[in-house]
Amino acid sequence: MEKVELINKLNLILAQEFEVDAAKIKPEANIKETLMLNSLDAIDMIAVIEYEFGVKIPAGEYAHIKIFSQLYDYMQTALKN
Repeated sequence: MEKVELINKLNLILAQEFEVDAAKIKPEANIKETLMLNSLDAIDMIAVIEYEFGVKIPAGEYAHIKIFSQLYDYMQTALKN
């Protein structure tokens, strides 16, 4: 999957799931603040991403992902494996 396609799909899924304007989802934006996530919502977000893309994101890995560009990079790498 091309990175642009990955970004567009992730943004669409997250915007719909968390009822956020997709225009607010930018590479430099903080994920928790943009999507207004509490700790349970963060778990839901991971579950949605894992389901939609067929990948597993270990809790230790997610702890290091703070902004969307980090999520995009992580997912691009995860999908190559």
